[in-house]
Amino acid sequence: MPKVKIGVLISGSGTNLQALIDNIEKGLINGEISIVISDKKDAFGIQRAKKHGINAVEIDKKNFADKNIFMKAIMDELEKHHVELVVLAGFLSILSEDFIEKFRNRIINIHPSLIPAFCGKGYYGQRVHKAALDYGVKVSGATVHFVDEGADTGPIILQEAVKVEDDDTPESLAARILKVEHKLLPQAVKLYCEGRLTIEGRKVIIRTQND
Repeated sequence: MPKVKIGVLISGSGTNLQALIDNIEKGLINGEISIVISDKKDAFGIQRAKKHGINAVEIDKKNFADKNIFMKAIMDELEKHHVELVVLAGFLSILSEDFIEKFRNRIINIHPSLIPAFCGKGYYGQRVHKAALDYGVKVSGATVHFVDEGADTGPIILQEAVKVEDDDTPESLAARILKVEHKLLPQAVKLYCEGRLTIEGRKVIIRTQND
């Protein structure tokens, strides 16, 4: 089976990108990262990619007055590298409808909560963990899902719970959840690259390797 060409979109340090790179280099994922794109200048994730010989570019959204032109620039870059699967690894820009339609059921995102809790517009970074602690939940976690036109509303691929401790801060909870993210995202990408994910309505069916 040929390797799936992956495009990874980032906005910051790229720790989830690093988790993907590590798993690919170990031969655990039947894919290759063709391009890494940051929507912010000087994102450390770009350096991570280049260190591993991966094509990486900055397409700074601040340089675009129009969102659709900005999104088209990213799509053009993905097309140039023949990307089949788009992975959002801490990417903070909202995708356009044209982008989602072009890569329908081929965009995967990681979110640091158990969707549908603490997700949607405005829930990103430490805001997610602060909201969870303020609400007093006993568990939080991470979710990998396909991306649709809504904010964090696409079909869920994988989830894992993380216990919330009484003395947790947003930072301490984020650190434990991040470890789970680094496991779940490569696992979901692995399943996709093996052709084992099927979407049926809102459900993602994970087939066994023998199916």
